[in-house]
Amino acid sequence: MPLLQEQKYLKVLQKVTKLTAMVLDHQQVMDTIVRSLPDLMAVDAATIRLLDSETDQFVMGAAHGLSVEYLSRFSIDTEETMEMIRSGYPVAKTDMDLKADYHDQELVQGEGVKSVLTLPIIFQDSIIGMLRLLTREKRIFTADEISFSMALGEQVGIAISNSRMFNEMGNQVDFMKEMQEISTLVNSSLDLSAILDSIAKRLPQSLGCKGCTIRLLQPKNNQLDLVASHGLSETYLQRGHVENEKNVKAALSGSPVSIYNVSQDDRIFYKENMEKEGIKSLLSVPIKARSEVIGVLRILSDTSRFFTSSEINFAVTAAEVGGVAIRNARTYQQITLLFNQIEENEHFLTNILDCIRPQLLVVDKEKHLVLVNKVLQEEMGRSETELLGCGYDTLWHSQDCTIAECPISQVLKTEKSAAFTHKTIHNGRVNWCERTASPILGPDGKIEYVIEVIRDITAKR
Repeated sequence: MPLLQEQKYLKVLQKVTKLTAMVLDHQQVMDTIVRSLPDLMAVDAATIRLLDSETDQFVMGAAHGLSVEYLSRFSIDTEETMEMIRSGYPVAKTDMDLKADYHDQELVQGEGVKSVLTLPIIFQDSIIGMLRLLTREKRIFTADEISFSMALGEQVGIAISNSRMFNEMGNQVDFMKEMQEISTLVNSSLDLSAILDSIAKRLPQSLGCKGCTIRLLQPKNNQLDLVASHGLSETYLQRGHVENEKNVKAALSGSPVSIYNVSQDDRIFYKENMEKEGIKSLLSVPIKARSEVIGVLRILSDTSRFFTSSEINFAVTAAEVGGVAIRNARTYQQITLLFNQIEENEHFLTNILDCIRPQLLVVDKEKHLVLVNKVLQEEMGRSETELLGCGYDTLWHSQDCTIAECPISQVLKTEKSAAFTHKTIHNGRVNWCERTASPILGPDGKIEYVIEVIRDITAKR
């Protein structure tokens, strides 16, 4: 290689290295490269496509000097060329406008592209994308140009990976702070609707996306019900059921799914609806309560983007926090419902007992009153609050009934029903009463409570 050419290439490499060192966002790195290379390499256009590991497809990362129609074509190049790139080899082609077997030939001819140099972008021995240099004049790329371009592609790979790494580190710090705030929010309330609305609002803001939806699985019919959303139109939200979309099925199986281009991915059903809504990329993650998947959280972006590992982990963690909130709120609702039912049952039972004409009481094994009806309260001249918890034997002081003869004592001793008739003196008046006691057994067959009914039999006597 002539010395002058070496100096030119070195100068170009220095400029590219300097340009990529000036920016830290990998999207800015790619935009800087495709804008700068046409002048530095004397070509008309440049594109960078990144490899989507989930679909094994090269998706557009940055471009300069080409029309949207050309960039949006279905196929990038021939299968042979793409296989060479995936294997790590550069491919140079000329007379692109004359190749009749080339896919989307009319678009290539309309764009005026004649020569293309396609280079793999490699980082740590792995293909992460490809760089394409295009000319509208016929150009034969020399071996030196191809060799230099390969070195340039490696620098591009390093620049993209370094910027991604830097962003990942910064994002992790920001996401930790955001997660602390979300966790605080979740732990401060049991209002499930408010919690889910807050998560749906904060996640797209944290990730710089358009909107978010949260859907919970209904066990009865296995359908996903929309319970919270943010940033999306009502028309889009009502487009139909999503249970059969492949990205949703994957999330329901417990795996997050990142989709770069929703318009061309077969894991998406409602492509037209997403296009009208302006959605270009999507992240779908499972919502778990312990180990059970109970729903799906989806984050939607109006710009084409790869969701990084830190962004995916952040979304997964936020969804897990949401799952904990859902579980806690549902448990709280169940407990509240149970208490309401208990209160209703107690109120119902009290009404029944108060309608019973004889005096009625219930004691535990220690002979403490745990239930009394209104007739007994009136007879004793004491309120329910005063009677509950007091000792049963204290009710019969100065009465013609010893503790040994007490029917409740007999029940606790023999575990059989007992009865006793005696006189009582109340306000100087002598009455006769009949006391009948019966055991209430627990699951172990032992006495837990004793119920006693007291009837006034003075008239009968």
